[in-house]
Amino acid sequence: MIIMKVKKIPMRMCLGCQEMKPKKELIRVVRSPEGEISIDMTGKKAGRGAYICKNKECLEKAIKAKRFEKALEVKISEEIYKKLREDLSNE
Repeated sequence: MIIMKVKKIPMRMCLGCQEMKPKKELIRVVRSPEGEISIDMTGKKAGRGAYICKNKECLEKAIKAKRFEKALEVKISEEIYKKLREDLSNE
């Protein structure tokens, strides 16, 4: 008898709705070891990550509550928020 190993799905919390969701469904914003903030579509970049659902309400909620800044421990430029908004409207 062959027992299939169940692959564990990595879960992450969305900064907007505060719900745990599969990592693959979320957008990762990462702070590199050099302190640069970027949007990581692959989920593989080195650095501290913060996750957000692919929906506008979650993004706006997270921005309003400054959750990205708390999670990444750094001031986030309006440029990054603008890029995130654009990425979400393209989804």
